[in-house]
Amino acid sequence: MAVRQSTIETAGGRYLTVYDAGDPAGAPILFHHGTPSSGAPYEPHVRLAERDGVRLVSYDRAGYGDSSRQPGRTIGDVAGDVARIADELDLERFATWGLSGGGPHALACAARLPRRVRAVASVAGVAPYGSDGFDWVAGMGEGNVEEFGAALAGEETLRPALEAEAAGSAGMTGEQYAEVLRTVLSAPDEAVLEETDLGDYFAEGFGRSLARGVDGWLDDDLAFVRPWGFEPVDIAPPALVVQGRQDLMVPPAHGAWLAAAIPGAESWFSEDEGHLTLFTARSVERIHDWLLERL
Repeated sequence: MAVRQSTIETAGGRYLTVYDAGDPAGAPILFHHGTPSSGAPYEPHVRLAERDGVRLVSYDRAGYGDSSRQPGRTIGDVAGDVARIADELDLERFATWGLSGGGPHALACAARLPRRVRAVASVAGVAPYGSDGFDWVAGMGEGNVEEFGAALAGEETLRPALEAEAAGSAGMTGEQYAEVLRTVLSAPDEAVLEETDLGDYFAEGFGRSLARGVDGWLDDDLAFVRPWGFEPVDIAPPALVVQGRQDLMVPPAHGAWLAAAIPGAESWFSEDEGHLTLFTARSVERIHDWLLERL
């Protein structure tokens, strides 16, 4: 599995770690990782990209791993970083998608870079906090309810809570990762962690992304519960919302709100899917196919 890793400097003098995998001459798809996690690609996704002629680009968001922090960033601010990555890699047009905490960041690129983003998918992604029509934390597992309660209280409350959770993350096994997530794992997610190597992949990404501290995780959480810096109604490129109805991390009401708010959005809701199950190669193959049809 060949992954080309580089460091790109932003206009503001920050640095971003970028991963470039799959077919170098293929159709470009840019992936936004979840919260907290790493942008380092999952090997089965790279194999799919190589097979299907996809140039699979990803990156570590500001504050994660070796990517410089951007204090006070909004979700919309990520569009500037992605535009810089696209310029450096000569990606004039591209499709983009994000999983979980990456979903809003993918949507931000579609809203703010409409001439470059040809299609976007939010996969198990959260909706804006305070949106009319639903209780934002209703249906979330205990761990996420506590985490976002701390985010609403502010950095002084959130930072020590995240630091306590991140302690000992280096070298974590897939089994240990599953135990950390126990209160937010639905039955399908428990099964996929037992049956595949996804747990090891996410555990490694958890440790790598937090090796220098929790700034990226902290800034993500704060950004989720503050104004996003764009409105979903302003998204012009074709959009897809993917959601599992057994998701205890991001409940299906979030996907329903986004599907209704984004003009012309297509939505896939599955009765049998959870949260992590949407990251399997089978699910990602369908998402990539949908994006490729619009590139």
